[in-house]
Amino acid sequence: MTDPQTTTSTAGMAWLFFALLTVANWGLYGIFLHKGQMAMHVGDGPPDPATRWKAFLFVGIAYLIIAVIGSAIMIKVMGGDFSFTPQGMNWSLIAGAVGAVGAFGVLLAFGAAPKPTVKYVPVVMSIIFAGAPIVNALVSMSMHPPKGGFGTIPWQFYAGILLAAAGGCLVTLFKPS
Repeated sequence: MTDPQTTTSTAGMAWLFFALLTVANWGLYGIFLHKGQMAMHVGDGPPDPATRWKAFLFVGIAYLIIAVIGSAIMIKVMGGDFSFTPQGMNWSLIAGAVGAVGAFGVLLAFGAAPKPTVKYVPVVMSIIFAGAPIVNALVSMSMHPPKGGFGTIPWQFYAGILLAAAGGCLVTLFKPS
């Protein structure tokens, strides 16, 4: 039986639209997170050392609304039931945890960046978004090695890894001031 989630559709390119939707939203994530963090400061005194965590709290609330409530609605609308397998729950919780730790890392990077931090938002996000596909490719290959072994991987794949790393490095080193 063919898995409908992994079958390539020749009828449409909705997958590309949704991938680009994610690119746009995650591309805005760091900018808006930093803006929210800076907007948490009240008054003229020194900033509250917890402002970034206040912003992150509201990121969590947004996740609750969109991911938890939205998913429950979609399960119901799609005619699904609310039975879950232990393995599916475990891997999904791990995915949520690494996503949350990654978002946590963004805030830590912003907090550790030289002042003014706003100049380092694109640097931090460029490193993240250039490095994440590399990690994804390497871990995916280790979990699902290519047929015929690693020697069968086309050179263009390795070139893509190097270009992703070089792109992140170039954006970081030569960001406009």
